[in-house]
Amino acid sequence: MYSFIFEHLDQQNVAWDCATGSGQVAGYLADHFNQVYANDISEEQLKHAPDKSNITYLNTPAEQPEVPDNAFDLITIAQAIHWLDFDQFYDVVREKAHNKSILAIIGYGMIRINDKLNPIIDDLYEESFSQYFNNNRKYLDQEYQTIPLPFEEIPTPAFKITYKWDINHLEGYFNSWSAIQKIKSEQGYNPADSTVAKIKYEVSNSETLKVRFPIFLRLAKI
Repeated sequence: MYSFIFEHLDQQNVAWDCATGSGQVAGYLADHFNQVYANDISEEQLKHAPDKSNITYLNTPAEQPEVPDNAFDLITIAQAIHWLDFDQFYDVVREKAHNKSILAIIGYGMIRINDKLNPIIDDLYEESFSQYFNNNRKYLDQEYQTIPLPFEEIPTPAFKITYKWDINHLEGYFNSWSAIQKIKSEQGYNPADSTVAKIKYEVSNSETLKVRFPIFLRLAKI
């Protein structure tokens, strides 16, 4: 995916990763750009971001990033644009990009394992996100295809990422969901617990699972 994005750049000097979270994209970009700016509204998330000398982290909202104007060859936003006011974000993108910049909107879909475990996971997803963030998650379910994009779009292929996980990895992933955290804090229980119990009934604790995430990309010339 990154190689495909980089093919469309005139140069790889300065990049901005908006709503960087724990800095996974920013960390990768830092190995391929001279300078990377990365901002996020969550100070806690930024504490977990990779510390690299050419990354400047900023604890700022996406719509007020406090990054330089007319500076960026590449602007990325991964698994976050569905939280934003699209028009406000695109106005900021226009301010921060130069005249040959590329915008990469990245997202990933629901985890897939096999026909036995997928329905169990889907039940947890539906239970959790139907209570919170239902409007936001529709954009992810539709692979960002229904998000407006007021720039010249570049056709993109489909991508996927594959991991080898055990049950502990799965449990950690479920507990990273924002909806799960809201249910825990506001309702006092964790719906992931019963899901993990059902999965443990189907597979052994030591079993290695091949998990896949579909990745979708919308790419545009700004």
